[in-house]
Amino acid sequence: MDHCWWRAGAVYRPAWRWAGREELQLRRKMKDTVPEEHLYLGFSHQYQDSIFPLHTSISLFLLSYCDCKSFKIFLVPTNENANDQFVTKNLLGDLEVHLISKSQLPMVVQSCCLPAVVVKDGKFCRAGLSVVLRYIIQKTFEADPSKKNVLELLGFKKTCLKACAEVSQWTRLCEISIPLAVEGFLTASLEHCQTIPADILQLERKLGEPVRVHNDDKIRRQKLQQQKAGAKAAVSLLEKEATEEGKTVEVHGHPLPSLELSVAFSKLHVQEVSHAVNREAPLIRRTKTSDLPPLDHVFAEGLYFTLADIVLLPCIHQFLVYSKKQGKDLVNLPLISSWYQRVQQVPGVKKAADKCNMQLLQLPELIPTPEDHLEDFFPVPNDFEEDPEDSQFIGGPRPTMTKLMERGIEAKFSPHPCPDWTIDWTKLPAAVNPGEGKMSRDRALRKQQQLNNLVAAVKKLAKPGDVIVDFCSGGGHVGIVLAYMMPSCQVVLIENKELSLLRAKDRSDELGLNNISFIQANLDYFNGTFNIGVALHACGVATDMVIEHCIKARAAFVISPCCYGFIQNTMKFKYPRSHRFKEILSYKEHMILCRFADQTAVHLPPERKLIGKRCMGLVDLDRAWAAEGSNYSVQVTSMEPESCSPKNNMIVGTPV
Repeated sequence: MDHCWWRAGAVYRPAWRWAGREELQLRRKMKDTVPEEHLYLGFSHQYQDSIFPLHTSISLFLLSYCDCKSFKIFLVPTNENANDQFVTKNLLGDLEVHLISKSQLPMVVQSCCLPAVVVKDGKFCRAGLSVVLRYIIQKTFEADPSKKNVLELLGFKKTCLKACAEVSQWTRLCEISIPLAVEGFLTASLEHCQTIPADILQLERKLGEPVRVHNDDKIRRQKLQQQKAGAKAAVSLLEKEATEEGKTVEVHGHPLPSLELSVAFSKLHVQEVSHAVNREAPLIRRTKTSDLPPLDHVFAEGLYFTLADIVLLPCIHQFLVYSKKQGKDLVNLPLISSWYQRVQQVPGVKKAADKCNMQLLQLPELIPTPEDHLEDFFPVPNDFEEDPEDSQFIGGPRPTMTKLMERGIEAKFSPHPCPDWTIDWTKLPAAVNPGEGKMSRDRALRKQQQLNNLVAAVKKLAKPGDVIVDFCSGGGHVGIVLAYMMPSCQVVLIENKELSLLRAKDRSDELGLNNISFIQANLDYFNGTFNIGVALHACGVATDMVIEHCIKARAAFVISPCCYGFIQNTMKFKYPRSHRFKEILSYKEHMILCRFADQTAVHLPPERKLIGKRCMGLVDLDRAWAAEGSNYSVQVTSMEPESCSPKNNMIVGTPV
């Protein structure tokens, strides 16, 4: 089993309702039928006061901070000869932890990167650091609704670290880059550990950026009023002290204004923020938003203590402990040092650290590093640089399409593999039919037509005993039909959105399916073996992620792409994808094709929809050729009837 737990990335869909009636009903139903949940954490070694990988230390720290007792906890050693007593007594505080070998893990967990939570029946698994941490918070609040401070860790709209690492640089930095950077720093040779890791320096830069929070206009006006009210008094006091002492008083840097601190800590202590001056002066009210002073960071994501701080603290703690031991100067990390000290003031943090045997350091106050000096030794990586000209995709697709046509490249669609095959929906149970969900009759008919196409293609490829993975499964429309119609195959549904997966689990339970399992995770936290990958309307880059997963597993794939306009260069994927397209088109030209590939909506003029369809075909032809470069046979076809969806392309690939 490959324990590359640092991989991440998946399609990010709109935030689900935190306390919606339907979700609560589904969660209660699942809670009533599941007596126990198991939490599996990796264990490679111990260093100082932390368990490695750091994802495990982070998980244990959150459990201690939340005082969560909802899980039976297992450590999964990399070394099968790990000493049970040593691990338990020295590293785990008051948590009861059991050791389990990789071979003893439930099958669904063996297909995932740790950490992972699985229900006792082994059918529903949550995998990946952010997903697991968010679930620990949910379970803590469910068990004790008075712990609102725990729920607040999820931030405004409960979306903290919800966006997957593939589309969110911030999630990637917290969840993947910094834990990996610290682990690499601690194990590097003495020569290589002299340099501060670039990801740590990137966090320092982030902490120096202006804060953007909900309703920040109001807070910034309060800050401006506070600054103007206190400026004269402050200057007067400094002049008085200078006169009395007979010397010039110099103020270095800029200490964090009291307004940000009062706003941040009043929320932690459930207090109202009080200010010396409540009524805004006319000058303050007339000040343009662009002229208001920016807000400074108190915590990692801005003014409020969130899950991001919980994730970063064990990592930064280990980095600082090792740096101090090596006698390194932290003068270039004043903002991280201040953040580290400030987090310790949060109620419950020191207590949780003590439980985890984390001996937090007391650091001297440092002077902030000028921005230009920080840039000298931390240039912005090329992956994050944007060409202002290339970021604005202006112009129509015709010049790009003509350029390709002159090289003999046009959108080509292969014949449909099973044009006449349809499912007799009238003979299937209601829970299999997508029309039983909350959708109109017309939409349900179109969904059935879409499923006819994908299921036909999968049935043509599948053999008894095959494992079929429904990526970005949503409510399970594809996966449940496959599991019901192909009982000799195992079907795995992977989806990042919990509510959708709970709906799918509810439908599966109603049908009594035994050949189906559910994984809530970003795509890259799934590392199991499988034979066929399927995805209906995988959004933007998610299509390329599914294709990559299938190629790595040498699995066939049946994919209907969607949201071409969301395609963009990421840490893992660069566009165009194929060698032939790269020789002809620039990134900007390819993005123009992607933007116009979304111009296929029903209400658009026929000519415009035709251009959109051709652009879709070209983008998917590029994907097909890229896969063929990995020894795959790939066809791009149109679903039948084409009216079943504006996004009606289907890519079918098989390993050669």
